[in-house]
Amino acid sequence: MTATAVVLVQFAGCAALVLWAGVRLSRYGDIIAEKTGVSGTWVGVILLATVTSLPELVTGASAVLLFDVTDIAAGDAIGSCMFNLVILAMLDVRHPAPLSSKVHHGHVLSAGFGIVQLGLVAFAMFAGERAPRIGWFGLHSVGFLVIYAFAARTIFAFEHRRIAQIAEQLTGEVRYADETLRRAVLLFTAVAVLLVGAASLLPGIAERLSDITGLEQTFVGSLFVAVSTSLPEVAVSTAAMRLGALDMAVANLFGSNLFNVAVLGVDDLLYTDGVLLARVSLEHIVTATAAMMMTGIAIIGLTYRAARKRFHLSWDAVAIAAVYVLTMTLLAVSG
Repeated sequence: MTATAVVLVQFAGCAALVLWAGVRLSRYGDIIAEKTGVSGTWVGVILLATVTSLPELVTGASAVLLFDVTDIAAGDAIGSCMFNLVILAMLDVRHPAPLSSKVHHGHVLSAGFGIVQLGLVAFAMFAGERAPRIGWFGLHSVGFLVIYAFAARTIFAFEHRRIAQIAEQLTGEVRYADETLRRAVLLFTAVAVLLVGAASLLPGIAERLSDITGLEQTFVGSLFVAVSTSLPEVAVSTAAMRLGALDMAVANLFGSNLFNVAVLGVDDLLYTDGVLLARVSLEHIVTATAAMMMTGIAIIGLTYRAARKRFHLSWDAVAIAAVYVLTMTLLAVSG
């Protein structure tokens, strides 16, 4: 077996394990949501999104601490934001009706926070060394973390009010009578550890594959590494949709984007050679802008709530996919 074949087998094995773990994680997350009375949206935004985005955290930390590849760290975080929105488009294709018309409009809240974060990322990259700093890291990195914490608190408060308004509709709606909260939490934790362990191997495998292509770090980070670390989101959101937990599936993706940008703040704190976003290629402004455009399209879809599809496709899913393909093409050509 050739070296390339070995790497491909390793990638496929890790991907299969990630997909299996993601299916189980969605089920246990759904049980936790029912047993605690917390909405599937908040579970998706915080609990599932944090677990499925830990590979981005591990990848970013190792990129700045061990390998000094700042473009891989930035490309992974921002590229994952873009790919998560492509996953949203993929889920829409698999649903008979426009997905944006079947989920709660409150997802606009987390999507809006995501645009604010990404705008701050683009601003920080453009400012470069001129950006305000605290010691060796940028003030904007603190902003990434503060926005994430504020978003989590705001979304929780919003969902708490929403559940109170529809409490009478939820009375008696028990799907997991035979499950216990303790068992669900234990199994959720065990599967989460397995998921993170498997997914954390993917970036290294993807980087070895990228050596064959000879492409630059910005493109490799934004496509290969970003897609590989986003496989948990694919698994979890797809499994959640199969369970009928559409809000959890969508919330996981928007929540992961919030966490991914927060990861950039952590990476900057770990990178002691200067402000992280001042040391990356300005091409990342293109991906950050594209991620904002894709999120904006998703918000329009959630607000407009189209009643039906044309040719089995929703306009917002097509537009999101088009922006992603165009952006990757521009990066490939520029590289």
